[in-house]
Amino acid sequence: MTELRLLADIGGTNARFALQGAAGALQAIDVLACADYPTLGDAIDAYLARAAQQGIDTGAIARAAIAIANPVEDDLVRMTNHHWSFSIARLRAERGLRTLLVVNDFAALAMALPFLRADQRERIGGGVETAGKPIGLIGPGTGLGVSAVMPCGEHWMALAGEGGHASFAPGNDDELRILQALWQDFGHVSAERLLSGMGLELIHRVLAGERLAAADITRRALAGDDAACERTVACFCGVLGSVAGNVALTLGATGGMYIGGGIVPRLGRLFAASDFRRRFEDKGRLSSYLARIPTWLITEQYPALVGVAAMLAAAIEEDGGAGTQTGNAH
Repeated sequence: MTELRLLADIGGTNARFALQGAAGALQAIDVLACADYPTLGDAIDAYLARAAQQGIDTGAIARAAIAIANPVEDDLVRMTNHHWSFSIARLRAERGLRTLLVVNDFAALAMALPFLRADQRERIGGGVETAGKPIGLIGPGTGLGVSAVMPCGEHWMALAGEGGHASFAPGNDDELRILQALWQDFGHVSAERLLSGMGLELIHRVLAGERLAAADITRRALAGDDAACERTVACFCGVLGSVAGNVALTLGATGGMYIGGGIVPRLGRLFAASDFRRRFEDKGRLSSYLARIPTWLITEQYPALVGVAAMLAAAIEEDGGAGTQTGNAH
């Protein structure tokens, strides 16, 4: 690779950017708040201006790849958890790019999973991963992402979907109470309603009868001086374990199940000591099957950038390096 490539991981709250040079390493990694910019193009401009201040020739960018927290089904992309929307073809033309690949952010994150080192993940519970088998991914953040990678010959293929919007199923009386309350407010209650930043707030509102921001709930629970917040976090972790187990069963993810997103790493000891793993395995006759599947917390700070870089490289290789088309994928 002799060209400069622009990489982005766009979530509902933050936009993470990097440049990839000839050596293949990521450089000039930066994180911008989505709310600070009217459009994705404005955020890209701000990032490139900051990179230029570091002495990088941003005019040399020929190809780009964007992982975004949204389905990518056609040329027009409208974000579900933010107000940005854009045309892939128009953005490519405006930027003068030979190639622009736009993919679902959790598909990009999933693509990084087979290559994570021991220091980029943390084991949660038991199990032994089976080589060459499907690997599952779930990640609560602004929303709830669900994805996987499947072995495909000598390569991996990322799957993208909207599994976070599958219907939530309660596993105990507290969760049934939460479901009944949220039915009144929303009708359909998805897993994402509970397993997200807003989900923490909704769980707390039902269980504790008060409204608190997710950050305050987490902070008070970690401080150990607010039993109601600790109960909220415990409920959140239990639900996450149950949903992660569902995903692992659906995929046959004997290669392992990974937890990404921005929320769980902030929970620290509360997650490590939670009911997550017990609920993950608690699937009746299939409990022994789940017990054999390892669960991992992703600790690498920017894994989706690694994944989207790999997807861009594969797309260029498949295209023979021409890259004259606009690429998009789920």
